[in-house]
Parts: sequence; C-alpha cells; structure tokens
Amino acid sequence: MAGRAEGVRLIADNRKARHDYFIDETFEAGLVLTGTEIKSIRAGRVNLRDSHARVEGGEVWLYGMHIAPYEHGNRFNHEPDRPRKLLLHRREIDYLAGRVRERGYTLVPLRLYLKGGWAKVELALARGKKRYDKRAAIAQREAQRRMAQALRARR
Repeated sequence: MAGRAEGVRLIADNRKARHDYFIDETFEAGLVLTGTEIKSIRAGRVNLRDSHARVEGGEVWLYGMHIAPYEHGNRFNHEPDRPRKLLLHRREIDYLAGRVRERGYTLVPLRLYLKGGWAKVELALARGKKRYDKRAAIAQREAQRRMAQALRARR
C-alpha cells in the first residue's frame, strides 16, 4: 500500500514489526471474518502486535491478531484471538510457502485497513533483525532527527 488511496482507512499499524524485521516484500490479503469481527474492526478495536502468519495445507492463516469482542454482540460473539484465514492468489501462496521454508523468513502483518468496505491486511515477507541491527537503525533515526533540527535552526 504505497500511498493513501481513495476509500482506504487505516485501522491498525504494527510499528513493532518494522523495528524487529527487515521487510523484503509486501502482499495485500483479504480476511475471512464473522459479522461481529468486522463491526469490531470498523470500531478500530484491533491489535496486530505479536501476530504472524503461517502457510498450512495450501492456505495462509493469521495467528495472534486480537479483535476485541463487539460490545453490542450477543452470545454468538466471536473469539478474540482465533486464527483467521487470509485470502491470497494461489501463485502468491505457493511463492510465500517456498520463501518461508528458507531459513530466517517469516510472514508478519504490517497493517490492517478497510479498502472499499473490505478488510485487508498488508502482509510482509520479513527477516528477523539482530540486536545490533536494531541499535544501528535507532542510531540512524536519531542522526536524521539531529540533522533535521540543525537545518531548521539554520533557517
């Protein structure tokens, strides 16, 4: 999801994933949801932290995404942490299955958004960062911040 397209509303962002992983590729996937889940998503009651996806039996499943129970739901309300099926094209699933078998790759959701009324997940093919990689990223971010402050002070 490059820019903010028409009809796209960001619901949840997994900022920790960008800190913990090198992002190699991203894919847009639909979600199989129940009625109370989409109502809770529209209300913005979603947490992507510590969630991940796995390819199992030719399907992609999202684990660890917490969708809070719908407050106006009845006894048929959804289970908050259940695995949810992701909708991708067959060639994308096959490609992801092959890459995840390689050492060090994992599937991480970066953000959840509504696009034209449909819930979508931006799924990333990512490699884990080591502790020194994280420290280098923080140092680079702080250096950029200091340069920007110096430029503002000069003006």
